[in-house]
Amino acid sequence: MSFNNKIIWILNLFGMEICITQTIVNTWIIMGGLVLFAIIARILLNRFKEIPTGYQNAIESLIEIVNNFVINVAGERLSVLGPWFFMIILFVFFSNISGVFGLRSPTAEWSTTIALSLCTFFLIQLMAIRFRGKEYLKSFLKPIFLFLPLNIISELARPVSLSFRLFGNVLSGLILMTIIYNTAYIRFVIPVPLHIYFDILIGSLQTYIFCILSMSFIRNAASPEA
Repeated sequence: MSFNNKIIWILNLFGMEICITQTIVNTWIIMGGLVLFAIIARILLNRFKEIPTGYQNAIESLIEIVNNFVINVAGERLSVLGPWFFMIILFVFFSNISGVFGLRSPTAEWSTTIALSLCTFFLIQLMAIRFRGKEYLKSFLKPIFLFLPLNIISELARPVSLSFRLFGNVLSGLILMTIIYNTAYIRFVIPVPLHIYFDILIGSLQTYIFCILSMSFIRNAASPEA
């Protein structure tokens, strides 16, 4: 196990060298798994019954839990974001716990977490303009127009802080597990309890924190009284 993001191969495209790293490959694996899950769910959707049982009950319960979570945190009018956060929760969760399966977590790379955080940033702006319009744009001039640069910097700081929070926690767990695996005398002992803590428990917690902060930022920006 290593916390270095190794280059798998180099792709030459129109004279440019594009490095395909572990993070990119592992991201493709996780995305492929989620796409396969979605395809299977869509195929089985045609067989769903009025009274859910088994697989159908599990899928409907999962969707209901996520939708209720979004409504409770972001509010009823932002329930339209339920499908988006359903996807984000699954992707971030499986990225965080991928170390259990011997993969280097994509969220241990800042390029992944900043991309996810920028999506939150654009949703903040989109929902704020949709529900508040000119009032939101005028808020950048409060309390006086001289605060415009500071308000813009404050807004841009949100995705940066959000990305570093997720990136730092996942990377620190990866570094600790790498040190443990490469330490003499215990390298042949599988540290299952540590994997449960760093990968599953911490991974689940960081998924929850990332999503609840994203929803809170969007809700606050879209709120008329903000």
